Amino acid sequence: MLDIHRLRLLREVRLHGSMSAAARSMSYSHSAISQQLALLERETGVQLLERVGRNVRLTAAGLELVHNTEAILAALEKAEADLATSHERARGSITVAAFASISRTVLPTALADLAREHPALQVNIHRYEPEEAMLKLASRQVDAVLTDSFPGAAPDGSTSLHTTILAQDPVRGYLPVGVQLDDAQAVRQVPWVMEPAGSAASQWALRVCRERGFEPRIAHLSSDVLFHLRLVEHGLAAAFLPDMVMQEASSALTPSSWLPADQRRTILFVTRKGAESNPALGAVREAVARVFRQPDGRNTTHPSAS
Repeated sequence: MLDIHRLRLLREVRLHGSMSAAARSMSYSHSAISQQLALLERETGVQLLERVGRNVRLTAAGLELVHNTEAILAALEKAEADLATSHERARGSITVAAFASISRTVLPTALADLAREHPALQVNIHRYEPEEAMLKLASRQVDAVLTDSFPGAAPDGSTSLHTTILAQDPVRGYLPVGVQLDDAQAVRQVPWVMEPAGSAASQWALRVCRERGFEPRIAHLSSDVLFHLRLVEHGLAAAFLPDMVMQEASSALTPSSWLPADQRRTILFVTRKGAESNPALGAVREAVARVFRQPDGRNTTHPSAS
């Protein structure tokens, strides 16, 4: 019978693109992971890896084995979730990766509710950028991911993940405080702050600007949306700001009437396939969704209301 742990190591090489990166992800030495994969090749009797320059890549047989490994791991996740449902309440320890703005605004309330309602459940929050968070989930370093998706983004398409929509968060354009005009000339002339180039948020923002017929003069790049808000408040830059972060504004801000006002990002709760029925993950998912359903809604709308 094939060793599950070695199958996971092969899968890590596929996920991370190299044996060295897989070793770092699993806290292994390069030689240790190499030895384990050599044993797996002997177990299977086929070549799973081939050398390409100084790196390795999976053979067709290796790729097929990883595909089958995904199904095996999903079945194990489902078995663990089914066992967990035998408990009356959510319990144990889980780790959730989350992005910055939801960590500051929504999660404190959700965590307080969870501590009161599920005292046997320990929830650990780790802050990661969306791309890194999804890799951590695939590598089983976290149990779930709270992330966002912007209009026009290509769907993930992964059959190994289960995604739940929690809320729709409006995103509006704001000109720097003190700018008197709100027109095409103003949005072209003011400096802008945006998320790092290549990120889903940055690609979406650039697409919105170009659809309105202008190329933004980008002066600042940062993944910290609170930094974006502060630059707007101090009259230093224009920005696209999600409603979720506007509760941290020091004073009321008026969105630009010239920029589109019907844009929303989608807040998602993502788990590995098979784990979605785990009571602990279900408790976290419901606690976060309930915060969005509160009267103030953290300035967002629940999917059923949109």
